[in-house]
Amino acid sequence: MAVASDIAALPARERGRSWLLRFLVKLGSLIVSVVLTVLGLLLVTFMIGRVIPVDPLLAMVGDRASEEIRARAAAEMGLDLPLWQQFIRYLGDVLQGDLGNSVLSGQPVLTDIGRFFPATLELATTATLLGVCLGVPLGVLAATRHGRWQDQIIRIVALAGYSVPVFWLGLVGLLLFYAKLDWVAGPGRIDVAYEYSIEPVTGLMLVDTLLAHDTDAFFDALSHLILPASVLGYFSLAYITRMTRSLMLAELGHEYIVAARVKGLPERRVIWRHAVGNIMVPLITTIALSYAYLLEGAVLTETVFAWPGLGLYITQSLFSADLTAVLGATIVIGLVFIGLNLLSDVLYTLVDPRAT
Repeated sequence: MAVASDIAALPARERGRSWLLRFLVKLGSLIVSVVLTVLGLLLVTFMIGRVIPVDPLLAMVGDRASEEIRARAAAEMGLDLPLWQQFIRYLGDVLQGDLGNSVLSGQPVLTDIGRFFPATLELATTATLLGVCLGVPLGVLAATRHGRWQDQIIRIVALAGYSVPVFWLGLVGLLLFYAKLDWVAGPGRIDVAYEYSIEPVTGLMLVDTLLAHDTDAFFDALSHLILPASVLGYFSLAYITRMTRSLMLAELGHEYIVAARVKGLPERRVIWRHAVGNIMVPLITTIALSYAYLLEGAVLTETVFAWPGLGLYITQSLFSADLTAVLGATIVIGLVFIGLNLLSDVLYTLVDPRAT
């Protein structure tokens, strides 16, 4: 009896070891790929800082500084070292959380990013939620009504989202909904009357106003957020709708969908449980990429709406030739992409255990 039980238990042990081995191999390859990606990101940003025809010494000491002052500043910044030594020094500084000091603000770049990034995070997150909540159902509807008038209208709406320039749409939105109809608040993140009465706890204005128990400030911040989030969310909606439609059209052509319908399963269950369930892995990738692009590509939206986020910070730094701030923000954006890709991998295993 004991021998029989040991034999029966052996395949389970082997399966457990095999799963553990696959998990460790995937974890190791994931760590190696992340390390190589981060090193590549840092190398690219370092080379950009050396290739762009902007003199960092000029931005730091001015154009009237003597050669002695320039030489001293170059030594302090390590610009007198060979290129490979400069990269090693740059790599060590970044790994310690030192992205340099901004010429424009005189503060560490990481401090500036910590002040500006929450605004971009709040804007991009709201826009992505709008894109997902509307884009996925619209994409599913377009696929299930393929070739009909619903499909045509949804395709036109999605195509317009790719075609209309974001700055034009933002200006028209401000003119119509703010200047003419007065439905929403204007540029900025919150009214001046509330700006200094809200203590920045999380950096997210909606959360901070709720923590301060100030409902008037909350609705004012929400009124400022609605229009830029809707403009940015429209582009997220267009991308997610088109990708969901394409994925669903391919999935609805599989034989198991026909078999489920022949068995008499309700159409709602066939569509939302079986078809949508099987496109979740590529759909997660689509949503993650859309979110990352909104975090990185909100420059025009933030400029039009005077939204004090990372995009506006990069724009102001570019106009001021503050290369240190621009490269620091670029590193943060790159790390956001890497982090979202890692999050996608984790969600894959939760949605589809076969991904392990």
